[in-house]
Amino acid sequence: MIAGSFPVIYSTLSPQAVVSRVLSCYNIPEVNACQFWHRGLSDVYLVETLEQPYILKVSHCHWRCKSEIEFELELLHYLHQHHLPVAYPLSTKEGQLFLELDAPEGKRYASLFIYAPGSVPLGDLNLTQAAKLGETLAFVHQAGAEFLTYANRSALTLEYLLDRSWQFILPFLKHRFDDYDYVESAIDDIKTQLKNFPKESPYWSICWGDPHSGNAHFTSDDGITMFDFDQCGYGWRAFDLGKFRQVAVSTGISRSVRAAFLNGYETVSAIAEFERAALPAFTQVAHIWVWSISLTNAIHHNYSRLDHSYFNVRLEQLKKLRSPDWQGF
Repeated sequence: MIAGSFPVIYSTLSPQAVVSRVLSCYNIPEVNACQFWHRGLSDVYLVETLEQPYILKVSHCHWRCKSEIEFELELLHYLHQHHLPVAYPLSTKEGQLFLELDAPEGKRYASLFIYAPGSVPLGDLNLTQAAKLGETLAFVHQAGAEFLTYANRSALTLEYLLDRSWQFILPFLKHRFDDYDYVESAIDDIKTQLKNFPKESPYWSICWGDPHSGNAHFTSDDGITMFDFDQCGYGWRAFDLGKFRQVAVSTGISRSVRAAFLNGYETVSAIAEFERAALPAFTQVAHIWVWSISLTNAIHHNYSRLDHSYFNVRLEQLKKLRSPDWQGF
């Protein structure tokens, strides 16, 4: 037998302990059931009570620090106070937006959210829902211009989105010389295209960071509630538009749906021509950032995914996004 407690890099919190030690800190109805629901950038638990469901999110040690989690929760609280349709965090009995937990691998942070009414669109967005998502995102960006005065944290700069992402990716391409050079050159080209992009309102605001149909529930009358702000931060609104396009392309969403999303956005806030011209570059930024996030998660949870096919697919997608013959919207 090996003596001593063995170090861990990730643990799954017991739902029973979540009920007794975490949910008991909130003024919610009696809990009927608590299930580990999903492992993404956070661990998600579905909480069912006598009156309504809730969602509990527990952070991962390797993804975000305490200040970044505070930023997300403060932003969602702010957006809710401004009557925007987001799944917002509830305060504990002590008035806190999160609880600090001592997990075996280190500090983790738990926050309880309302359950977004409705459901993810079946078969993906229709044109009305796509326009509604674009419109609502524009309202978030407008509200974010005021939130900029609140704090100075969590910025989605090119250094963060590209340089930091490249540091995660490059060790896996060092033996693939042509691919290494291609990605490095692509990043240099993107940074050159975007180096003078303005960092002032309305172009620089709050980014949701992950706008797509899987992160919004719609009711039967197309009412929307947005959630999953794990990737939020100060940033260019054009990056959010590029991120939507990157997800849409990777999941095969039709061009008509992508166009409806952009049209919906512009019913609220006009996009400048230089922003529109930069959307291909921001789409490439989103692709590289998502690649690094996926890579980081696979290292911790499923290293077997990181075979040649994994990298070939992402390289081919990047080449497609850089092709002058491809049109996103």
